[in-house]
Amino acid sequence: MIQRIYLDNNASTALDPRVLQKMVECLSTSVGNPSSIHSYGQASRAQLVQARHTVAAFLKAKPEEIVFTSGGTEGINMLIRGMLGKKNGHVISSNVEHACIFNTLVSLENEGTPLTWLKAGLFGSITPQQVQQAIRNDTRLLVLTAVNSETGVKIDLPAIAAIAAKAQIPLIVDGVAWLGKEPLTIPLGVTALCFSAHKIHGPKGVGFVWIKKGTSFIPLLTGGPQENSKRGGTENLAGIVGLAQAIHLLSEEAPQSHLRMQILRDRLEKGIQSSLAGVSLNGLGVRAPNVSNLSFEGVEGETLIALLDRQGIAVSHGSACASGALEPSRILTSMGIDTKLAASAIRFSLSRYTTEAEIEATIEIVRHLVLQLRGLTKPKNHISLAD
Repeated sequence: MIQRIYLDNNASTALDPRVLQKMVECLSTSVGNPSSIHSYGQASRAQLVQARHTVAAFLKAKPEEIVFTSGGTEGINMLIRGMLGKKNGHVISSNVEHACIFNTLVSLENEGTPLTWLKAGLFGSITPQQVQQAIRNDTRLLVLTAVNSETGVKIDLPAIAAIAAKAQIPLIVDGVAWLGKEPLTIPLGVTALCFSAHKIHGPKGVGFVWIKKGTSFIPLLTGGPQENSKRGGTENLAGIVGLAQAIHLLSEEAPQSHLRMQILRDRLEKGIQSSLAGVSLNGLGVRAPNVSNLSFEGVEGETLIALLDRQGIAVSHGSACASGALEPSRILTSMGIDTKLAASAIRFSLSRYTTEAEIEATIEIVRHLVLQLRGLTKPKNHISLAD
């Protein structure tokens, strides 16, 4: 029987059974709309209030600063469009942003918003100095990702936030790949953050944003007064309850889980690079502990992904939101990585459920498959390149 090994946790994570239990309880007992004034509605509202307090306490924020959403893409859209409003001022971002930021800003740029795209280079992240130099008199917004979902490289958020605070420019941060990977403290100077539940063993289709109290904001979704009038529409109560439980579990299991992921990630890289020549790490900056993006010289990445999947190992070529086209990662090529090397790249992303045995098995299977693809060894019986 083929062992199933899931190493695509930056695309999505397995739902924690304890989260599922909370969601089933909510779906089974919560009949009312949280906005209704009768007892059924108020019972549902009590769960919504409790969930908001759980999330706020984790961030050391105020409950009224938390707005529940459908996930990271909606969160980024509502923050960018809601905070920029009709100012149409200059926006600063980087050329290695996730599709939800990149495509949203490209759309605004096409509509006339002036954009500065800072170049990350092989380091994989922009520097505070680049941000400082890009600020203009008409700069109205900074939009950056805390942790790059493809390479795991982190920005120097405290330093960049300090620059934003001094210049009095709102700073929006995509925290989706940051949450659950290391201790999270919101630096002074960050104005808003967005997160997604399914990246922390919560349900898909739900997330939240933190918006600093007093921030000027125009709602993206208008309608009822839900979410402190920042996002109209009946709340996804079961999803929000599941999100809150996933956040609660982060508090319980960190920082041990952070260290464990880093140890296993480092073991994976060492094992692969020591057994294969021509393997390079993409992103030279400081990384989150769960991501390894490796290029395999002389190998087509899409082919390697397919063969690994047949051996029960799930990995990716990059962000799930950018997949579907047989092209090298936009983020890797934007960093200046050679097109052929970018096309050979594989992202391994771990979770707190990843085991040492899974890492050891992955090292061995990757080694054999890469050697076969390079034509250096004959296929073993348990690995077939046929079909």
